[in-house]
Amino acid sequence: MSIPEFISVSEARRMVQHAVMPLHAVKLPLTNAVGLTLALDVVSAYDIPAYAQSSMDGYALAFKSIGDKIKVIGEAAAGSQQQVMLPNGEAIRIFTGAPVPPGADTIIVQEKARVVDGLLQIDEHTMTQGQHVRPVGSEIRKGAVAAYAGQWLTPAAIGLLAGIGVAEVAAIPMPRVYIIVTGNELQTPGLPLQYGQVFEANSATLIAALHQYGIQQVRVRRVTDNPEIMRIILADALAEADIIFMTGGVSVGDYDFTKQVFGENEVDIIFHKIRQKPGKPMLFGMKGNKPVFGLPGNPASVLTCFYEYVSFALQKMTGVCMAPSEAQMICRSAYKKPSGITHFLKAKAGSDDVTLLTGQESYKLHSFAEANCLAVIPEDCTLVNEGDLITVHKLHG
Repeated sequence: MSIPEFISVSEARRMVQHAVMPLHAVKLPLTNAVGLTLALDVVSAYDIPAYAQSSMDGYALAFKSIGDKIKVIGEAAAGSQQQVMLPNGEAIRIFTGAPVPPGADTIIVQEKARVVDGLLQIDEHTMTQGQHVRPVGSEIRKGAVAAYAGQWLTPAAIGLLAGIGVAEVAAIPMPRVYIIVTGNELQTPGLPLQYGQVFEANSATLIAALHQYGIQQVRVRRVTDNPEIMRIILADALAEADIIFMTGGVSVGDYDFTKQVFGENEVDIIFHKIRQKPGKPMLFGMKGNKPVFGLPGNPASVLTCFYEYVSFALQKMTGVCMAPSEAQMICRSAYKKPSGITHFLKAKAGSDDVTLLTGQESYKLHSFAEANCLAVIPEDCTLVNEGDLITVHKLHG
């Protein structure tokens, strides 16, 4: 079967999203699940609060006692387990979070009351029955859904679930990522740069992007342009990781072996080459349910392909919003390009307008470091005039 080549941006993204599947859910301690997607509904086993609860420091009493002499007979603090019936004409000192005793239905705040000779003197004139009392189940009723499958587990959601007694949840985990960096010319940052070498920045770039999404399990391997070693390393990655990136070696030069080692590892190639700049030679395949991306070697191409394709795959795998958000903005720069290829341009967006940056070459990260979005100039567009409305993809971070 022939491999689709030189496909459009929209076709490539559709193929990625169609091929990639969500990861299987795992059970996790609740506090380890923040930032993940909930896999199953969580139903409350309790009414919360489980008892009528004071929301203020003050005095608990029956509303119908107001106007009579009211004797203060004791106090109740948070955590109190006493359930003594409070008769009409009596009150207790109560504190925030404490159970409101049976027979009481109203709280007078302490600033509006005082005790004189054991009797409660009330200085509040606009009281209502039930004031400052949190009713049973006012947070959630027993049997109600507290959090739904597909919900993102924010700190507030974690707190809610802990507050109803949940200790663990079924959630979609973050993927294990394996990055294989290829190239004879690469030198490790921190070591002396020799003639003919460049510092290897793609792994640091990708790790940083993954960490911004909360993905921490990342392994990196460096390999020379040796197809046999590349084949072995890719086989290791496929056995260990949920998603694999190979950077470099995806074009058609004498030292470009990525497509070859995909085939040798029985990776089903979905497409090769996209009608875009930068990042035209990107390669994408699947081994079972594991996505395998062959990313270009140039740093700006790598990062562009990460945002425009890999982020969509990660979003599909995890259920967490990772792909760039899209907006229409007024372009403050003119731009010309040939027809038939989509350009992703490093740009800086304001509140409603965007400026195209200089240094658009695929080897330059300096302008990417300044950018907060990618301006998308579609295939059929050849000229953008200053003041035109264009699409931008806003980047995370």
